[in-house]
Amino acid sequence: MYVYDEHDRQILAERVAQFRDQTNRALAGELEEDEFLPLRLQNGLYVQRLAPMLRICVPYGMLRSDQIRRLARITRDYDKGYAHFTTRQNVQLNWPAIEDVPDILEELSEVEMHANQTSGNCIRNTTTDQFAGVQDDEIADPRPYCEIIHQWSTYHPEFAFLPRKFKVAVNASERTDRAAIQVHDIGLQMVRNDKGELGFRVHVGGGLGRTPMVGPVIREFLPEPDLLTYLEAILRVYNRYGRRDNKYKARIKILVKALTPEGFAEKVEKEWEHTRNSPTRLTREAIERMQGYFTAPDYQALDNATDLLAQQRFEHRAFDQWLSHNVTTHKKPGYAIVTLTVKETGTPPDDVSDRQLEQIADLADEYSFGEARVTHHQNVVLADVRQDRLFELWQALQPIGFATPNLDTLTDVICCPGGDYCALANAKSIPVAESIQRRFDDLDYLYDLGRIDLNISGCMNACGHHHVGHIGVLGVDKKGEEFYQISLGGSSQHDASIGKILGPSFARDDMPEVVAKLIGVYVEKRTEEEEFLDTYRRIGIQPFKEKVYA
Repeated sequence: MYVYDEHDRQILAERVAQFRDQTNRALAGELEEDEFLPLRLQNGLYVQRLAPMLRICVPYGMLRSDQIRRLARITRDYDKGYAHFTTRQNVQLNWPAIEDVPDILEELSEVEMHANQTSGNCIRNTTTDQFAGVQDDEIADPRPYCEIIHQWSTYHPEFAFLPRKFKVAVNASERTDRAAIQVHDIGLQMVRNDKGELGFRVHVGGGLGRTPMVGPVIREFLPEPDLLTYLEAILRVYNRYGRRDNKYKARIKILVKALTPEGFAEKVEKEWEHTRNSPTRLTREAIERMQGYFTAPDYQALDNATDLLAQQRFEHRAFDQWLSHNVTTHKKPGYAIVTLTVKETGTPPDDVSDRQLEQIADLADEYSFGEARVTHHQNVVLADVRQDRLFELWQALQPIGFATPNLDTLTDVICCPGGDYCALANAKSIPVAESIQRRFDDLDYLYDLGRIDLNISGCMNACGHHHVGHIGVLGVDKKGEEFYQISLGGSSQHDASIGKILGPSFARDDMPEVVAKLIGVYVEKRTEEEEFLDTYRRIGIQPFKEKVYA
């Protein structure tokens, strides 16, 4: 992964000192709240329902073990002993004191971490596939390009105060999209043209929130060297024409819809004519320099442990289940990709304790070259595990709650913190997720159902990505009471779609049974080869509506 040089360290130290001064002035009453607001937001600091919240940047989801241990200590010393993984591969602390935040940022900087631009109307953390660099079907490793975008966008003076927040994601897999690029402001799909040259298909204007949209393609092939100059052209068009009079209509998706994708693309291409040969254009030397930070670890020459795993699977059914659902093929023979599910029933989904963070760091050191990754689905990946040590790893995971073999099932819930923490939430998310997990606690039944993405958001800001869940749940307020609206048919994959609202909302206590009725329709109507989304797309929403509201 990228290693900071002296310039990175100096910039980060100066930013920490700057924010320490800003915080002290704000606490002393020398800065009004409306003056401090944009400053604290661009350092990741929110004021939530019960306490401040600090969002810590994890570029493209990658963490070294020493960084994880530092997060554990910060969580223990400055918070209440737990942290939250987000859908954008970041980490959130929900209880830090404002006066402690400069100290937290200083401690993060010591291990090459920060909270820069994790909030505010700027370009946020660039995300990608958690299997980047180790999957067997990627066009090329997307991480160097994520780091290039990250370095270009951080502190960019022209894009520090955009009309609204701005999110970029990169995907390299031909088979699937684990980065949800089509619901980002800019989504980049890595491709090769007929000549075998590397480039990007550019989606612009995706997003969720109050007006969910799938981002249309505005350029089928962007040559690799033109990555930053084209992004600059997009941002300049947005900065020039994006609305600033109404924050609900300020996202780039509203501009793309107003101009039409064709009209927006025309403006971008015209702007690009003036910038494509600027010094921002990537040279081969610059690309190769960045790629040099993302070399393969010290893999050993191993054969696939086929016979050993077959014997272990036969002798241990639970290991067989875990291997089938939480272990993915690695491009290097003899290795595997392991996902630790942070979704054990009875614990808040997507939260980890300080002790669990330390255990993840230990596991990363022992089994995966000292590295772990946060996923878009709020789990954790060990990307380079020897196959002949998978059984040993599985045994180590069981007592600490990371061996639940429910990846990509109904109980592998994407869930925002909701009304338990967030000042914007209309309703709580975590209790709903837990009640559904308890209702569907039979693994064999979950496996029979196949892949079902259940996403829960506590408000229309859609931090839980409910719009693109096969089953989406949105918390709504009805005269001070918490209710939940359901949508069906969403997807964040290459066939991206926005779910359709089922109908009137439901009380919290009704939610497990409502979901059970939806599943019942699917089981009754599916064909042998269909998963939930296939059946929904074939039969439409009406059968589900009739069953639930009968």
